[in-house]
Amino acid sequence: MTNDAGAPLTITDVAQFAPAPVTTAAEPGGVGVAGLPMNFVAATTAQTRSGTLLGRPITVRFTPARVDFVYGDGESRTSTDGGESWATLGQASFTPTPTSHTYRTRGTYPAHATVRYTAEVDIGGGWFPVPGELAIDGSVQQVRVYEADTALVARTCTEQLAAPGC
Repeated sequence: MTNDAGAPLTITDVAQFAPAPVTTAAEPGGVGVAGLPMNFVAATTAQTRSGTLLGRPITVRFTPARVDFVYGDGESRTSTDGGESWATLGQASFTPTPTSHTYRTRGTYPAHATVRYTAEVDIGGGWFPVPGELAIDGSVQQVRVYEADTALVARTCTEQLAAPGC
């Protein structure tokens, strides 16, 4: 299939069928501690859309190729997938994951994920690839990062109700 100019279809030609932007989840609950990892997850899946292009019925399948996590503090990371929650990974909270990020200072940071999709089209004779990638920016999530201090004490609050920090 060719576009109006007689050239093969490009990713720009099928962009009108683009998947919806993903929402990025930041564990735990969008709140982190400076110096400890926060885990970021963007639920990505292959998506199929149908419609009409150049007067012909078409089906477009978008497959996530990679995810760019933008953490809002000048740092970013690219992953081959959208990451997984700590629970799914069987990990404790505040442990590093392939999509986690450690903020150095407290503050509020605008984090989001950009999913880069490849596309295939079917006009009735089977799937064929469309050159290029389509980048879809996810919505920005404000993550709050706090500072935490710890102190060693001689007794727990159960042992001594008047202990420091109880």
